[in-house]
Amino acid sequence: MPDEARVAPAGDAALVVQFTQRIDPGINARAMALARALQNRWGAILRDVVVAYCSVTVYFDPIRVDGRWLESELEAMTAETRDAPAAAGAVVDVPVCYEGELAPDLERVAAFGRCSPEEVVALHTGRTYRVYMMGFAPGFAYLAEVDARIAAPRLPTPRLTVPAGAVGIAGPQTGIYPLETPGGWNIIGRTALKPYDPQRGTPFLLRPGDSVQFVSIPYDAFEGQA
Repeated sequence: MPDEARVAPAGDAALVVQFTQRIDPGINARAMALARALQNRWGAILRDVVVAYCSVTVYFDPIRVDGRWLESELEAMTAETRDAPAAAGAVVDVPVCYEGELAPDLERVAAFGRCSPEEVVALHTGRTYRVYMMGFAPGFAYLAEVDARIAAPRLPTPRLTVPAGAVGIAGPQTGIYPLETPGGWNIIGRTALKPYDPQRGTPFLLRPGDSVQFVSIPYDAFEGQA
């Protein structure tokens, strides 16, 4: 078993393959490669395979699947997929309005970074973000990494309601709220795109491994899309 990865139980019906714990595209790509290999080889007997930033959790039926056998298989497959090529994801442009009431925490992030709100927008739109994992709510993609200058911590008190389409920052992560929900991220803008739409042929706009480029748009353009 490679030094940087280990298999550990998570209850009696799940195993976790834990890689080096840091936000790193190479580590995440390796986790995704392992998850794909598991789905292809053993998907029919597994309940679920879930990828996170630097881990893969495998859920199974302990009545049908021997946990010790699966642990051994995970160790072998982790080694097998060490050098697997990364799958190419889609590149998705996300138009965002960073103005007025749509950006209630823009000033807070600017104060954290000791810069102007305009500089926050420039830094947020100045790089492409990787979709590392999905979670929290249907269609919520965890994107990273935010420029350290604007990597403001979560709000001390979460809001009871954050609107769908709100774009937030929490430390090195950024993301788009797919539904109206409580939340504690710094809201710096809003998009009219729907990360989750159950009526759409493909309900989820983003998938792990995709890349996101935020594009600043004026308020009137946002209104025209909303």
